[in-house]
Amino acid sequence: MDLLARLTLFSVLDGIAVGLLFAAWLGIGLMIERESQTRPSTSALMRRYRRDWMREFLTRQPRIFDANILSTLRQGTTFFASACMIAIGGGLALLGNTERLRGVARDLTLDSAPEVVWEIKILLALLLVASAFLKFVWSHRLFGYCAVVMASIPNEPDDPQAAPRAAQAAELNITASRSFNRGLRSVYFALAALAWLLGAIPLILATLAAFLVLYRREFRSRSRTILLGDTT
Repeated sequence: MDLLARLTLFSVLDGIAVGLLFAAWLGIGLMIERESQTRPSTSALMRRYRRDWMREFLTRQPRIFDANILSTLRQGTTFFASACMIAIGGGLALLGNTERLRGVARDLTLDSAPEVVWEIKILLALLLVASAFLKFVWSHRLFGYCAVVMASIPNEPDDPQAAPRAAQAAELNITASRSFNRGLRSVYFALAALAWLLGAIPLILATLAAFLVLYRREFRSRSRTILLGDTT
């Protein structure tokens, strides 16, 4: 069966649902990462605190506290990267057992679609999980770069190289956190993509739910209010 023949197994509503999934995934990312003075996201606010962190790092003695924080951040990326690897392995194992996949699909939807339909639906979720894995791995490496640059900052704050190196470390830290957040968003929408097993309408609803959850946490959460300085 060629590609065009496989695409005919899906309805127009399926195409709309998948298109909405990718549009929401990319759209919320652009909204979160853009620089806005009037309505910054939680992630954008954290960029300011990361720069402040490196400025404080210059004069803090000893610097063990900062090393511990960075180690904790790297552990987070390692955990999520490992979880993505497990998810990818589980998904590939499910694809390798088409009889079991067909049984699960029938139990969920009472649909007798060909196996290739369910395989493509699983592959969509795996694609997003694979994207998340790559983002987490890159974030882990960038946090490692940040650690090296932090270690190269002279102990004397008045050293001519101290402030520029601290600024470099801050930007590496910000870039690492951006990649980490992108990985998390991919995980959110990978979970939403699993709803396609139930049909196009559930996929649309799950996509909207993932979008709204991310929007609320980035633009209407209590944590954002606190970061803005309003603790009342």
